[in-house]
Amino acid sequence: MPLNMDHDSKQSAARDQVFEKFTIERPGKIIFVGHHLSTGTYLRCLIRTMSLYGAELEVSPHIPVPSNFFLEILGIHDEIGCTVIRREEEKVTVGFNMLINAEFLHHVIRLSFETSH
Repeated sequence: MPLNMDHDSKQSAARDQVFEKFTIERPGKIIFVGHHLSTGTYLRCLIRTMSLYGAELEVSPHIPVPSNFFLEILGIHDEIGCTVIRREEEKVTVGFNMLINAEFLHHVIRLSFETSH
């Protein structure tokens, strides 16, 4: 049976809409990737929602955001590789370069819950 290469993008949902999103409302850093993967420059953001696939960030609409960067969540010192999917004013939707571990996501959700109460 030949491999069907026809792909109807209208029938398939966008990847960032397939995974369940969780409200995080946590400060973060957009860490710019420089020459030889140096990471000296960063920009503060607010992580609104997060899923295994990506996140929705809020940044000033006047500040440019690089297409690729690392995301650091306040209180968690792991950096997540990200790629911008779309930007609308201050809302930046990103996809993670790799799906994050479900246990890591649950840790972030618990941390956000504990600090909000």
